[in-house]
Amino acid sequence: MFNSIKIQRERIKLKIEEIIALRRELHSKPELSNAEYETASIIKNFINKYNPTELVEGIGGTGLAAIYEYPKKSKTIAIRCELDALPIQEVNQLDYKSIHKGISHKCGHDGHMAIMASLAFWLSNNELDSGKVILLFQPAEETGEGAKRMISDDNYRRLEADYVFALHNIPKEPLHDIIVMESGFSAEVQSFIVSVKGKESHAAEPENGINPALCISEMIRSMAKLNVSNPEDDSFAILTPVHINMGQKSYGISPATGELHYTVRTWSQEKMENLKSEIKQILDEISKDHSIDFMLNWLEYFPASKNDMESNDYVRKAAEENGYSINEKSHPFKFGEDFGWFSRSNKTAMFGLGAGLTTPALHNADYDFPDELLVTGHSMFKSIILNILKES
Repeated sequence: MFNSIKIQRERIKLKIEEIIALRRELHSKPELSNAEYETASIIKNFINKYNPTELVEGIGGTGLAAIYEYPKKSKTIAIRCELDALPIQEVNQLDYKSIHKGISHKCGHDGHMAIMASLAFWLSNNELDSGKVILLFQPAEETGEGAKRMISDDNYRRLEADYVFALHNIPKEPLHDIIVMESGFSAEVQSFIVSVKGKESHAAEPENGINPALCISEMIRSMAKLNVSNPEDDSFAILTPVHINMGQKSYGISPATGELHYTVRTWSQEKMENLKSEIKQILDEISKDHSIDFMLNWLEYFPASKNDMESNDYVRKAAEENGYSINEKSHPFKFGEDFGWFSRSNKTAMFGLGAGLTTPALHNADYDFPDELLVTGHSMFKSIILNILKES
């Protein structure tokens, strides 16, 4: 039933050009969150060539699941990747450069999709005789919406996965390194907007109005005191102001309105909830002192991605079997990843894939997913699947 890892590696080499071509097609036709219709269609057409037991479309929006089920009952393993791209203009001069102005794959989701799709031709070879494997292609990761919608969808719930695994490429780490951490993969992230409203007046007579400038500045200064920048601290918290807007470019008017936009990062849901209460208290007190009305709007929530100990062990074992270096991190990455929604209902593990020390950082306009990682990701997921089914 289970061939050696060496034979498995040789088999993917026979298909690597096809997988590279798929990755580059996906790269050239990027689509933003919640609009991944052509992307989903490309994946569907590719997967259908490899005879899934069932292909379910429209999960949580444009998401889809390719299901490979085998005769004997065993564990159900889901592997998840992301469909969406970013609103970034590509600057690379590539043969497969993005054809859509202002949209490009600058987080590597094109590579993640290609790795998952590469599992289809192995799964279709009927080497397995037990268990069920689900290839999950998730929409809207970049906005934090897709995973929550997917796990709430009845078409996902009926699949009853025992485990869900995912990876993310990590530039500035050695190529092919497998990056793992005990507690979790990514931070709890929540963004918010504070809208303030005073009273307009003539700029020559600000005393006749309520200008929100001082109120806004005190809010920023007070919230800055909530930062705990040491990532080794369990109370780690980063509050980053990302946009400020007040009044208009009219020098005869003392403005009445303004906005503050923030993103907040912690290591846990508990810390985030406590922090949200502290933020609300600060806004209440300062706005009252300045006779300013305010409205607080929370948005773009990414729950922390937790790594189940058992699932993490399967990741480490797969790395060892394939001869990849294991890069242990003491704390999660600071970025958000909505894979955390799967952590709330399944045994999960997300691991990093070193993308090379000289590869541009994620979300940079000149980033491009390294094709060398396609075999690495494929081999990791294949070993994880084999080891779970072997033990069960």
